Amino acid sequence: MTISIEAAETSEAQTLLDFETRAPAGIRAALGISHARIGGGVVLAMRNDPISSWSKAMGFGFNAPVTIELIEEIGEFYRAQGAPSREVLLAPAVLPEDWPEICARTGLREGVRRAKLACPVETMEQRGVLPTRVQVGLVSEQDAGEWGTTLVRGYGAPVEELAGLFTALVGRPGWSAFAGRIEGRIVSTGALFVRGETGQCFGGATLAEARSLGGQSALLAARIRAAQEAGCRWLVAETVAEEPGSHNPSLHNMLRLGFEVVYERSSWMFSVDRDGQ
Repeated sequence: MTISIEAAETSEAQTLLDFETRAPAGIRAALGISHARIGGGVVLAMRNDPISSWSKAMGFGFNAPVTIELIEEIGEFYRAQGAPSREVLLAPAVLPEDWPEICARTGLREGVRRAKLACPVETMEQRGVLPTRVQVGLVSEQDAGEWGTTLVRGYGAPVEELAGLFTALVGRPGWSAFAGRIEGRIVSTGALFVRGETGQCFGGATLAEARSLGGQSALLAARIRAAQEAGCRWLVAETVAEEPGSHNPSLHNMLRLGFEVVYERSSWMFSVDRDGQ
């Protein structure tokens, strides 16, 4: 039994849509967050993104085919919003035969490859979780600020600009935030977004000094339990795909816990000139 490609893509798209567009109004304004629904998918733009990572177009190719007109419309929205990065995420199965020509005509270039992983929740077990001194539990709103700050620091991103965006997830309907602690201090983070039958893993990060201690495996196990309790059918996640000679610990953590790679997917990037056009 394998999750459908549409369900896997929609899970990620809806998670990021909720993450960005349901943030408090002041945070959305400061970061310049906007979105549009185009061609059955969603386009998210963050004009003041300090790490040029959160402008993404996703969920295409299911309600309507991927065409050059669609890609041009996505590009026009990005330009109008002044997005500093402009990423299009498409499952390999929805790429049309003329995709190389579309890329050439629209200026899209291939970027990072990511693995899309999923597993039926009912078959997931707590195998592969090694003993750890990292204590994992749900985050209360009282600790939301520490959780958001730790997550951003774990990403190596600017805390001042982005911590509030993540902090706002704690206590939001549909979301569960988990923390890994050592002696009471949050050192690792993970979140789960539940929508219908699907749970989406999100926000996995660990401070440099706490890596390789088993914290992320324990956080994954906590999210598996939460997805089971929420009645989810599937748990979905993404991580950077391994290239020859590379090793991604996050990928192997998930494989040990029962996730399977459904497919690998490239990001496709629009070029942005010095004037933001």
